[in-house]
Amino acid sequence: MRTLPMTDTELAAWLRLAMARGLKPAALRTLLDVFGLPEALLGEPFATLAAASDEATARAVLTPPGAGFDGQLAAVLAWRDEPGNQVLTLGDPAYPPSLLTMPDPPPLLYVKGRLDLLHARSVAVVGSRSATPQGVEDAGRFARALSDAGLAVVSGLALGIDAAAHRSALHGPGSTIAVIGTGADVVYPSANHQLAHQIAAAGAIVSEWPLGTPARSAHFPQRNRLIAGLSSGVLIVEAAMRSGSLITARLANEMGRDVFAIPGSIHAPLARGCHRMIKQGAKLVETPEDVLEELGFEIPVVAPALRETASARHSLAPEARQLLDALGHSPATLEILAARTEMGEATLQATLLQLELGGHLSVLPGGRFVRASHS
Repeated sequence: MRTLPMTDTELAAWLRLAMARGLKPAALRTLLDVFGLPEALLGEPFATLAAASDEATARAVLTPPGAGFDGQLAAVLAWRDEPGNQVLTLGDPAYPPSLLTMPDPPPLLYVKGRLDLLHARSVAVVGSRSATPQGVEDAGRFARALSDAGLAVVSGLALGIDAAAHRSALHGPGSTIAVIGTGADVVYPSANHQLAHQIAAAGAIVSEWPLGTPARSAHFPQRNRLIAGLSSGVLIVEAAMRSGSLITARLANEMGRDVFAIPGSIHAPLARGCHRMIKQGAKLVETPEDVLEELGFEIPVVAPALRETASARHSLAPEARQLLDALGHSPATLEILAARTEMGEATLQATLLQLELGGHLSVLPGGRFVRASHS
């Protein structure tokens, strides 16, 4: 996938419009439909632009750029010359076609990495920054399965669910796309610096923000609309009631994309956002195959992994099976398990150790036990 050759003068005109204060993407798209390229638009008189839009939009277009514009343009030209970096405009054939179905696609996109992924079928996997260990495991398992099926996994490079989804998707052929709320030359949070480097090498990083733009809370809802726009569907893994992931899901629904949610315990705060979305019409999913099936992929009737899991559980000792049943699918303390099973302390400790060594459960901070998702 190649971009159109663009002269420095053409890029300067696009950048000026993209950075024009008060010029909304939807209004700019309307004007470009009427007048063609940015250079032609910038050459029109005020009255003509106002007649095609409104006076505020015309004023935003024709207001001269600020004093720092030349420096910004020089920085963009230098950044574009670095290997793997591309600047896409609305008029470029490499621009993601899925974003063109939105009313307000960004006039400029800064991309590090593989342009072909922006034309691939994709699914967003999003969720809480403060994810539980089970949520991180679920995000990774779903993302890897989706990537193995050839879908690009889109997320927002945040801590928690986003990072887990990106890491796992990188191991599959579908790879991953990180849509960020900062300039393309800024990594936020800094803890994901190495992950961002891996995504730029094997996936794609996308930003609509000018280079050097730091992280600001107001940018992330706008970032979320691009995550929704790029994707065929959005999967919410864990989300509190007030969550950016729910914004992404709502935007996806408005754009006609599928919305999926993984249910959890009624006692878990990070399950409440998922349950709310399910009540509002999101599809409840328990396995990656549920998502793939909704998207039209053919799924084998009985997956070999499920047969292996059933066989492994059947081979457990009776005490171990009893303890797994007592544990259920929510974290529990030693005291709770002792009350549910009525096992002696020595038997309980030995059985817990056996299950932990066998990969059937994990120990969480605070001395709580949680069942592995495959058990």
